Amino acid sequence: MPVDWEKVRSEFPALAGWTYLDTATFGQLPRRTTDAVARHFAHRDELACSDFVDWFSDADAIRGDIAGLINSTADDIAFVPNAAFALATFLNGIDWRRGARIVTLENEFPNNLYYPALLANRGVEFVETAWDQFYDNIPPRTRAVLLSTCNYTNGFRPPLKEISTFLRDRGVLLFIDATQSMGALQFDVEDIRPDMVAVHGYKWLLSPNGAGFMYVRPELRERMPPLVVGWRSDRNWRNVDNLHHGAPQFKNTAEKYEGAMLEFPALYGMGASVELMHEIGPGEIEERVLGLAVQVKDVLEGHGGQVQHLNSPIVAAKFDGVQTSELAVRLKEKRILVSSRHGNLRVSVHFYNNEQDIAALNQGLQGEL
Repeated sequence: MPVDWEKVRSEFPALAGWTYLDTATFGQLPRRTTDAVARHFAHRDELACSDFVDWFSDADAIRGDIAGLINSTADDIAFVPNAAFALATFLNGIDWRRGARIVTLENEFPNNLYYPALLANRGVEFVETAWDQFYDNIPPRTRAVLLSTCNYTNGFRPPLKEISTFLRDRGVLLFIDATQSMGALQFDVEDIRPDMVAVHGYKWLLSPNGAGFMYVRPELRERMPPLVVGWRSDRNWRNVDNLHHGAPQFKNTAEKYEGAMLEFPALYGMGASVELMHEIGPGEIEERVLGLAVQVKDVLEGHGGQVQHLNSPIVAAKFDGVQTSELAVRLKEKRILVSSRHGNLRVSVHFYNNEQDIAALNQGLQGEL
């Protein structure tokens, strides 16, 4: 049965007052997501948190739903408060030796630039490369590559499966930040085979801030220690009446990276949003998003924009002689929300957008360029 996109759109109250084309900054929350958060707080009051251990069983169910989105198992999924936490776990877990190299692409999101740059004090070389020079910058001493599924400034999508195969043949670890596409584009860990994937769900996964997850490949879990060790690190942490004292005995699942209490309000919200995406279907969502992106491209090019990349939910264009930051402000005054990033006007669509949003963008740009 075809998806009733207008019915889906009605789940997002913020869209009633705005032409919202800025999911690459924040995703809008569906009603079911805010309702799930409210139910959790009401449940806390009802039972005075006496059943808090059961909340972790709910989290395990959400873990399984997330695994279903990326073709993994629940054992591979750990909850994280943000993608930076996941990256810190990854980089902190590598035994760095002087002369080792980390590689990323130029203009990457700052997460993938800041921490690696600080490893210079341990003799680690950090390289930011243009895509057309990427493979030439992977010498034998390369230990890790950090990439985003979609570049946050221009929408570039690197060929992750091709890259992963190249790196795996050379023993190089691959960390992928999927925050800028998870929930909009399909992602299959068994097809791409990354070592770790990080997602903060507040963008395309339409979740509250603080709700995120990381996928950790089983082979990496065997040798990567947790960044945080707390009361849930021991494999028998559910025995709260008699918690283990002494050095923890870790599980062999990704849960061992969580360490302590979870952000339950945010997680219940994320669980509701993931449920919505399963109901619609990841394939249907991707088709909808990329189809709308093509319409955005046509509008931007029709106004003289030079679109940077296609086949992405992020459509970014440069305009000769135009300060895109100022243009974004003028569009906001018309209640059209887009962004400016490094000289690009960045328009980012999700499945809750429609053709009327794109027509409003077209009308809003008239007379501005």
